Amino acid sequence: VLLKLLTLSSAATSMWMGGRAPPPPPPVSCKCPPMGLETLKIDDFQLHASTMRRYGLGAHRGRLNIQAGLYDDDLYDGAWCAGRNDPLQWLEVDARRLTKFTGVITQGRSSLWSSDWVTSYKVFVSNDSHTWVTLKNGSQDLIFIGNKEKEIPVLNMFPVAAVARYIRVNPRSWFNRGSICMRVEILGCPIRNEITTTDNLDFKHHSYKEMRHLMKVVNEMCPNITRIYNIGKSHSGQKLYAIEISDNPGEHEPGEPEFRYTAGSHGNEVLGRELLLLLMQFMCQEYLSGSPRIRHLVHETRIHLLPSVNPDGYDKALEVGSELSGWSLGRWSQDGVDIHHNFPDLNSILWEAETKKWIPRKMLNHHVPIPEWYQSKNSTVAAETRALVSWMEKIPFVLGGNLQGGELVVTFPYDRTRSQGVSREQTPTPDDHVFRWLAFSYASTHRLMTDARRRVCHTEDFAKEDGTINGASWHTAAGSMNDFSYLHTNCFELSMYVGCDKFPHESELAEEWENNRESLLVFMEQVHRGIKGIVWDMQGRGIANATIQVEGIGHDIRTAADGDYWRLLNPGEYSITVRAEGYSASSKVCEVGYDIGATRCDFTVSRTNLSRIKEIMERYNKQPIRQPLRPPVRQLQARRPGPRHRRVRTS
Repeated sequence: VLLKLLTLSSAATSMWMGGRAPPPPPPVSCKCPPMGLETLKIDDFQLHASTMRRYGLGAHRGRLNIQAGLYDDDLYDGAWCAGRNDPLQWLEVDARRLTKFTGVITQGRSSLWSSDWVTSYKVFVSNDSHTWVTLKNGSQDLIFIGNKEKEIPVLNMFPVAAVARYIRVNPRSWFNRGSICMRVEILGCPIRNEITTTDNLDFKHHSYKEMRHLMKVVNEMCPNITRIYNIGKSHSGQKLYAIEISDNPGEHEPGEPEFRYTAGSHGNEVLGRELLLLLMQFMCQEYLSGSPRIRHLVHETRIHLLPSVNPDGYDKALEVGSELSGWSLGRWSQDGVDIHHNFPDLNSILWEAETKKWIPRKMLNHHVPIPEWYQSKNSTVAAETRALVSWMEKIPFVLGGNLQGGELVVTFPYDRTRSQGVSREQTPTPDDHVFRWLAFSYASTHRLMTDARRRVCHTEDFAKEDGTINGASWHTAAGSMNDFSYLHTNCFELSMYVGCDKFPHESELAEEWENNRESLLVFMEQVHRGIKGIVWDMQGRGIANATIQVEGIGHDIRTAADGDYWRLLNPGEYSITVRAEGYSASSKVCEVGYDIGATRCDFTVSRTNLSRIKEIMERYNKQPIRQPLRPPVRQLQARRPGPRHRRVRTS
């Protein structure tokens, strides 16, 4: 049967190939990967159409899962829409080489205001873009069933793998109250596969069980530098596993900063999950092979990788597969919560205190407390979010990145606009210059983020902004993980949107790893930029919770349990002041250089007289030392009775 399916009659073959002899039939494959309309591997010049309604609805917008702007007349709209509604319209993809086409995935138009989708279509293939052959089922043209609404992707596999260079989708019917509009992905295998990486890693999508097994394999390969632990459970009871990579796993070491990567808070954005699984494999292999760079990172940093924050959501997306999960299936937790934006809104608390001039008299500019209502059992807080909050409070993280999907950009706090009722507004933190550098360190070393020649993923051209953007100037969001981390802990947190495709096909993972590998390492190395040190008392003991203030920056940090601290700063000279309860303040100037490696800046502080008195009072159960009260010497002399003498008058 397979042989019959792959064999064409001589007349049909001549027509198929435009009069040229066909190549030998390729091996039969059940399903080829996506060619890359969604991931932008197929560029705009490879997409053509019979007509278009306007430029914003041109062929270049006919990509699976592409998102529209807010209004229908936007330059970046959410589909290809034909200029006329008739059966002569088509959307064409030029593969630029012989390709085995095996299927088509379609969606309707992304729009808040319009309802447009194609309900059936034919498929044509060609080798010269002039002579076209219709895919057939026997002697009849194949009519593929399209969409029933505009968002859920529909997959149609070809009964016969078609080998050609060009492919056209020809709409035959459409929603009766709409127009011909489509978003498309083509499944196809190039005749010659490309080698995209030399790293010997496990490039596949991992189920929850497979993820646990892979982490265990890494731990067994590198038992001296890795430790697996869990930070809590998901709503359905799946453990949230993390792996620690350091030269002394399980123990915080003074002077060694804590770094974290998390991924998968939106369960359908799976590329970050796989990148972290690849990263832990890569670091283990490179460490064993003696890589100086990786060994230095491991010996000088305590690294934590949490690959799946939302395993319940991931399971939903995985069940339907990489191309059919759409834009949102699996995004939320099992109980319907957006985990990344489920943190307490500390921005409003801080800004209100600043407006009322409560800082620093009534409230500090850092470690903003979590409201009591948020901590109650009845609050709408996901189990995964509570686990993250506990983890972030337990470990003194210095720098973190959460990997997201669906775009190519790095965002940094604040994520919420300060002006009420404003959806987009630059809202910088006091550490804006540091955050901009951190974001650029990732974006500039990514293979695509800052490439001005690449096309936009959806509607925003972030390459013009060096691949970075302030979160609030993109879209405001209260209670984000980034803002919470900055305001409640010492950790500077950023979001890396690592690919246009939230759920890329397995065949794309090697290339996505190459796109992100250097960025992942460079960003980790930034944890060693700025100043670090220990705050001691006069007896050489570390002082916990001492405040580190940088003159001119209205955001302080605190020392960890052993008195050690890390303060991320850009190169320059800074006046640093240390304050601790019961101790005299101490200041010095510390210089940060351009080379990676934090400047050592230790402090030794002495007790205040008042604190010594309080210590003595506590030693005596808070009772003052009772001694006989003695009046001052002068008072005693004034009161002391002298011998009585009669006054003798003299003349």
